[in-house]
Amino acid sequence: MRLRLFENYRFLLYAPFYAAHAIRAYEAEGIAVELLPSPGPGRAEAALIAGAAEVMWAGPMRIIKHHDDEPGSPLVCFAEAVCRDPFSLVGAAPRPDFRLADLAALRFATVAEVPTPWLCLQEDLRRAGVDPARVDRVADRTMAENLRALAAGEIAAAQLFEPFVEEALAAGIGYLWHQASRRGRTTYTAFVTTRERLRAEPGPLLAMVRALHRAQQWIAGREPAAIAAAIAPFFPALDLGVMARALARYAGQGVWGRDPVLPQEGFERLRAGLLSGGFIRRAVAFAECVDNSLAAAAIAGQ
Repeated sequence: MRLRLFENYRFLLYAPFYAAHAIRAYEAEGIAVELLPSPGPGRAEAALIAGAAEVMWAGPMRIIKHHDDEPGSPLVCFAEAVCRDPFSLVGAAPRPDFRLADLAALRFATVAEVPTPWLCLQEDLRRAGVDPARVDRVADRTMAENLRALAAGEIAAAQLFEPFVEEALAAGIGYLWHQASRRGRTTYTAFVTTRERLRAEPGPLLAMVRALHRAQQWIAGREPAAIAAAIAPFFPALDLGVMARALARYAGQGVWGRDPVLPQEGFERLRAGLLSGGFIRRAVAFAECVDNSLAAAAIAGQ
């Protein structure tokens, strides 16, 4: 059995996906999975539907958006890997008593590379009593640029994920203020296919989910240094020590699920941010975007 998988971005956050390759979990399940470069957001969805690949990994945000734009969309999430928001707020000075409401009086930078971190944070701000439209936010720079701005004293804080958080802390130019993972389950990354493929070819997809579950359990039982060593070939330019410390922080935040089920709670928390941020127009139903049947079968050992 063989599946082609679109890789949308290469981030440490996706350690479970890389671990599945590194520990030969796919091989153990009798399947070959080929990583393909993604055509990019928006184009990958169309290419997947057209049959250029059988599976992609993506933020469920993109699947919700696809269903919002195209009622009856064939795209469906069928196995979750990242179950909490991996982003942190890193400040230029220590602030142990930091509260999200404090951002109302500060100049800070959010992530420009992808929309989900800000959409989730702006919903958090609303719940903290802050109008997101009134904050002094830098929205058009990359995380690397914001790290430099933090070091130069141009901003009070930046929204970052790993390894930028670790790099800021290790260099003494930043201090950890807030971890978005604390809000609880917020679905962030999952395997995606079409409902037709899920119905017509469940065997290879089930093997894929079982392999992901193997990788999830392997990660849960390993020290960060061992995980870093295993997935290091995917990140040849990244220092192993930085990688291990970054992975340790992710593990401590609980960003990786222990099983591939995508719960409705995490879906609804993500959807709330997409709605309040104006990214989608309607409350797209959980059942439209998620099918946990293979995940449940994998957990049951089927």
